[in-house]
This record gives sequence, structure tokens and C-alpha cells, in this order.
Amino acid sequence: MNPFLGKFDTPHGVMPFDKIKNEHYMPALEAAIEIDRKEVEAIKTNSEEPSFENVIEALDKTGERLGYVTGVFFNLHSANTNDEMQEIAKELSPKLTEYGNEVLLDEVLFEKIKAVFDKRDSLGLDSEQLTLVEKFYNSRAQNGALLKGDKRDKLKELNKELSKLSLEFGDHLLKETNSFEMIIENKDELIGLPDSAIEAAEMTAKEKGQAGSWVFTLDFPSFFPFMMYAEKRELRERLYRAYISRANNGNECDNNEIVKKIANLRYEKASLLGYASHADLTLKERMAAKPDTVKTFLEDLLNKAKPVAEKEIKDLIEFVKENNGPEDFQAWDYSFWAEKLKKKKFDINDELLKPYFKLENVVDGVFTVASKLYGLSFKENKEIPTYHEDVRAFEVFNEKNEFQSVFYADFFPRGGKRNGAWMTSYKDQYMRDGVDSRPHISIVCNFTKPTETKPSLLTFNEVLTLFHEFGHALHGMLSKGKYESLSGTNVYWDFVELPSQILENWAFEKECLDLFAKHYETGESIPQEYIQKIKESSNFHEGRATLRQISFALVDMAWHSENPSKITDVSAFEEKITERTRILPKVAGTASSCAFGHIFQGGYSAGYYSYKWAEVLDADAFEAFKEKGIFNREVADKFRSEILEKGGSEHPMELYKRFRGKEPTPDALLKRGGLL
Repeated sequence: MNPFLGKFDTPHGVMPFDKIKNEHYMPALEAAIEIDRKEVEAIKTNSEEPSFENVIEALDKTGERLGYVTGVFFNLHSANTNDEMQEIAKELSPKLTEYGNEVLLDEVLFEKIKAVFDKRDSLGLDSEQLTLVEKFYNSRAQNGALLKGDKRDKLKELNKELSKLSLEFGDHLLKETNSFEMIIENKDELIGLPDSAIEAAEMTAKEKGQAGSWVFTLDFPSFFPFMMYAEKRELRERLYRAYISRANNGNECDNNEIVKKIANLRYEKASLLGYASHADLTLKERMAAKPDTVKTFLEDLLNKAKPVAEKEIKDLIEFVKENNGPEDFQAWDYSFWAEKLKKKKFDINDELLKPYFKLENVVDGVFTVASKLYGLSFKENKEIPTYHEDVRAFEVFNEKNEFQSVFYADFFPRGGKRNGAWMTSYKDQYMRDGVDSRPHISIVCNFTKPTETKPSLLTFNEVLTLFHEFGHALHGMLSKGKYESLSGTNVYWDFVELPSQILENWAFEKECLDLFAKHYETGESIPQEYIQKIKESSNFHEGRATLRQISFALVDMAWHSENPSKITDVSAFEEKITERTRILPKVAGTASSCAFGHIFQGGYSAGYYSYKWAEVLDADAFEAFKEKGIFNREVADKFRSEILEKGGSEHPMELYKRFRGKEPTPDALLKRGGLL
């Protein structure tokens, strides 16, 4: 029996990960497509006059089994892949794209949707129902349903090719990341590194059959401490160059041609659909609405951040000279010397803080924050099957002890897992026949693994990452919508980061840190002076960090807001675009686009600006909490009811104004970042 196709005999009907094997995916996909096709056919052949109930609501109910299969496959393709899965993806993804085209571009179905759309204002629909009608109509109109004949066939081919290239891009990046190892056999070359990083490298060496040496990789928990602490400049340079040249080495995993193809195919698709660019098409369903708005937003931030960043780097280079550092300051020197300056200015660093951030304690901390704000409780359930032994599964309950969600947590790097951190869903929330069907939510991270002598101790940045992803998870877990298509994180892309980024603010507050930041050996609470230093140092080199984010966003918009057909050299193209944001010498071999998974593999194309856009929202929104107390239930209840529960049921600005009472301004962000 294919586990995807029967009843899930599991707690809360979760995915039966313990029974799923690679050979199940393709048969399950084909069967699920047939089930979905019959459900869609029933809507198309219904002889009654098209109505909200028999077209729109009926469509929202289709595709459950197909969602299970694709949700598991693509989530695991990112979090726990292998060579066999990557081969399956080459068959599965085009087949899924082909079927997606079939449904999106079905003329009979679109006419029924259009019939409801055209009379939507006379149907007495509530705001959520109206949003659903518009979502189904716009998603088709903006993806080719109005095209005819050859143009429609051309669009199908473009979609299929884009799907294939995106997978290829991701596979190349993962292989390039995994293939690099910097093997160190002389302990003298580890000078400056903290014991935790040395021990982790020793453990990695054993895992890779290099016992007796130390192995550093391009996984962030290995790469980042080396760049920050290793005294050997030539080794920092070697590791840095390997990191920035991923998928840009002229080998079988090179992504230069792929990114150009993806950008050109996206432009061609947008043109076919009547839009000036991929960004014009994409931003139709974003708060920003059009490329000029994004460019103006980034330009304003750039003008405020650049003078601050230039002064930060000028001061840093002065510090380097005073301390007999290198005359030719380079990118691989930045983290190392910035950390030294930060320690001098604030007398604080990651190694001082890490003993207070044992992973299990930080997890308990975010759970406690969720309890104090929203009345949630978390209970680990080892009967819930998971896809890897590192993954923990929890049942989540509300204040009435009613089941709220399943929550999976996957924290450590491994060979089949891409870099970074993300939240995802295996099942979204929806209401059906009076029953509230609750979601299954997951967060995936790449934190420092426990060693033989120490538990997993997080850097403060990793603490922020955990709070960030858990904020996304709360958005999914607290969803209270009627329709799956609008629930949880199914919101405008430049609004989706608000729930995640606002939660990071709690990690800077004493009232929050006192809940969980305790020394892993002594149990002593984090000293007040450390908390004060965390807050004081939070703006350290904020100008440079802002400039870095703007740089990525500008590269994204440059690829997607113009015709990219004249771009022949990716590195030269980037050099020109990032000239105004560059404050350190450009490193030869840099082509960040080749490893820019957010826009060429993930869903952030023409959307990377969203991180800074959402920071404006989160800084403004957190002011409401600060005014009445960071755990004030009145404010938390309003944020929950107007933002977290609502998903994409209404335009995000309307939701935000109902929470805050006004539109956001960038003042709180600029003040928080010290950029005013």
C-alpha cells in the first residue's frame, strides 16, 4: 500500500514519514493528480449556474491528496534529500508543472471563475470570500488564462522549463556547498578559534573519515565562526573565496548560464502575459504593487544607510591600522576585525554569550513567549513519525487545552540539507463542514550541533534565527481562516515577514531573556550587564548590514525589472548594480547570483526587498507592545486576531491598520537601527 494514498493512521493525521520511501513518490503523484482531475472535472461539468459555493469554494477544497505528496517531497528535497530524490525531482517537477498548467489554463474552469468574479459585488460575500474570488481569478488571469492558442502553449513550455531550471540551480548549489572541505592537519593553524569551533571541526573530520584532523565546511555553523575568529588570514581567504564562488567555478555545477536562462524565461513569460517585466507581474500581488515603489523604497534606505556604513568601515580600518592589521583590508578580514572592534567597544562576543544559549533552553524560551503572549503550550510526542532522527515533533494546545497544531523542529546541518533556515507547512489550516482542521507546521534550521563534551550552544544570531522562524510558525499555527488558500502564511510576500521579524524583538528584552538565558553548566541567569551590552551592541554596524540587504535587493530587482537579454557576464552585471552599495573591494570570482537561492530557487524573485519592507512594519508594530509592555495580553490578542489569525483573508494594509490604528512609517526602523 502506498502510504500517501491510504488513511494516515497517525496522531492528528500527520504524514506517515516512517513509511514513506522514495519509490512511493511518482506513483502517489500520478494517483493524486487523477483524484484532483476528477474533483476539478466535477466543478467544470456542474450544470448549475456558477456560484461562489459550486465554483470558488469547491475549488478551494480540491487537491488535498496532491498537496500531501508534493508538500512532503519538496520539503524533504530541501531538508533531507539524496541523489535518488534529486533524480526523482527531474521527473516529478515537470509532471507537476504540466498538470498545474492544465488546471490554471483550463478555459471552461476559467469561464466559471470569471462568471463569479464578474458578479462578485452583488453576491453578498464577506471580505474573506471576496478575497478568495479575486485570488482565484487573478492567479489565472496573471498566469495566462486569458491567452489563446499558440501563446497558451508557449506559456506551458516556459513554465515547464522554469521548473526544471530552478531544480537544477538548487541541486548545483547543494553539491557545491557539500563538496568543499578545508582539511587542517596542523593545530597551530587553528589559533584564535574557540574550543567549540575546534571540537565541532574535529567531529566533522571523524564523520568524513578524516580522524586526526579538523574539517571546516561551507555550512554556516562551520563557516561563520572560522571567518570571525581564525587568526590565519590566508585560511580565512581560502574559505571565503570558496563560499562566494559556489556554483561559479566553470564546472558541471556552474549556475551562470542557468541564472541567465531563468531571468530571460521569466521576462519572456511576463511579456507574453502583457507585463513590462517579471517584477511588474510579480508585484501585482504585493503591498508594494510596482517596481518603482520598490526602487524608491530601496533608494531612500540607501541614502540613509550609506553614510553610516561608510563611517563604520572608516572607523574599522582605523582600528585595523592601530592594531597592526593588514594594509589591504579585504572582505575576508571584515568579520574577524569587526568582531574584535565590537568586543573592544562593548566587551561582548558570541563566545561569552553562547553558554547562556543552550538550544533546548532557547526552544523552551520561545515556547514560553508563545504561552505568555498567546496562551499556547507545547508537548513533545515521540509517537509522531518524523523524517529524520534529529527532528522533534510537538503537539500544540491553546489555553482551553484544545489541540491547535503539530509543530516539527529540525535544527542541525547534514549532507542532504540546504543551508539557511526556513518555516514550512505540511498541512495548512481550514474550516470545512463546521470543523476546524488544524495545521502541521515545521521549522528547519542549521544550528551548531552538540559535540562529545558540549550541548548545542547558540550564537546570539542563531537565537534571533530561532525566534524569526518561530514567528513564521506562529503565523501558521494560529491561523483561523475558512479557506486553505488564504490561511496561515498564504499572504502577500512582502507581508509574510512581519510575524517572523517582530518576534526577534523579544530576544533583546531583559523580561524575555530572563525566562530562558541560563548558563548551561551553572544554571546562572544571564547577567544584567550582558543583556545591556546585547542591546547596546545591537546596532553595531547596522549601516553596513542594511547596505548588504539593499545590495541583494537591488541585484534581484535588476534581474527582474528590466529586459535581461543583454546580460552576458553575470559577475560584471552584478559589479555595476552593486557599485553604490560596495564599501569594500570587490573580490574576483564573486557572482552572488549563482548562489542566490532565495530568488532563483525559492519564492523571492522580485521580492527580496520584502525583508527590509517588513522591518518597517515590525519596528512600527513592536512600538505598540513597548508602549504597554512586551507581554501585554491586550496588545497580543489584537496582534493575534488582526494579523496572525487572519492569514491572507484581506489586504494586509487593512489588517495592519486595524491592529495599529494607522499606516506604518519607517521612523521606528530608522530609530531602532541608529540610522537617523
